[in-house]
Amino acid sequence: MDNLSHRIREIVGRHLNVAPEKINDSARFIEDLGADSLDTIELIIALEEAFGCEIPDEVAESIVTVADARQYLEGKVKT
Repeated sequence: MDNLSHRIREIVGRHLNVAPEKINDSARFIEDLGADSLDTIELIIALEEAFGCEIPDEVAESIVTVADARQYLEGKVKT
């Protein structure tokens, strides 16, 4: 697992209070990890702060899995 994936999983685990072994690329924040709509907003904010970038609302709405977050952040940050 690369550094970006590791950092994303740490943030997701911390903000959603989920065990690391439950977090994989295909894990959906709401359906699989138990997030609600407020959790997902807070998670997007946490990712923005951690990676020093802005995630526009229209993009944030399309980030529903760990892989979605990674795919967006890959082109925006340097690890």
